[in-house]
Amino acid sequence: MDLACLDFEGILVPEVWINVAELTGIEKLRVTTRDIPDYDALMRQRLRILQEHHLGLPDIQRIIAKMVPLEGAENFLGWLRERYQVILLSDTFYEFAAPLLCQLGQPVILCHHLDIAEDGRIAGYHLRQKDSKRKAVRAFRDLNFRVIAVGDSYNDTTMLAEADAGILFRPPDNVKFEFPQFRVALDYNELRREFLGATGVPVYPSKSFPGRETYDASARNWGDTGIELYV
Repeated sequence: MDLACLDFEGILVPEVWINVAELTGIEKLRVTTRDIPDYDALMRQRLRILQEHHLGLPDIQRIIAKMVPLEGAENFLGWLRERYQVILLSDTFYEFAAPLLCQLGQPVILCHHLDIAEDGRIAGYHLRQKDSKRKAVRAFRDLNFRVIAVGDSYNDTTMLAEADAGILFRPPDNVKFEFPQFRVALDYNELRREFLGATGVPVYPSKSFPGRETYDASARNWGDTGIELYV
């Protein structure tokens, strides 16, 4: 049984903190795990900035309510769920993720919780476990799942290393160059190809649609050979 484990922000939805930075004008909030590997240090910095600017959970939730999934994310996730068991492994928080999950058909997500004061201030956060993405992938593999993992940031790299196959999706150059052992996909079509390749489905040029590709569906008992990959 194949299990797809995806990061959430940057893979299916925009980065929440970048959107908060853009709409509040607080440039320091643009920093993400693409820039700082130490998640605890990054979150402490974020909470300090929020307190300095008197921003609480309701303020951030109003921004998130205006966000939509990345272009093509819904179609890609639908394609993926038809073929694999899918679990999102994220360092976001349930209090942030809920509105965006609704737009994606409520996929399963394992993430963290915020500690909210009575006045709406974000007083702290509770990590489910340190390095929880890697530990989740290890647990799934211990259950005899074959895991294909997708991420884009420093905090995804231990998960990718633990998986049977690890794929970086639209990573920044610093992450891509520091971790050359991982495959790289720059769009959802390339990511489809990487998933099929990781699970042993032959992919070859399409005769019907030049520039597109097909896969040998018989290798996975999905029908006749030559079904179009990008539908």
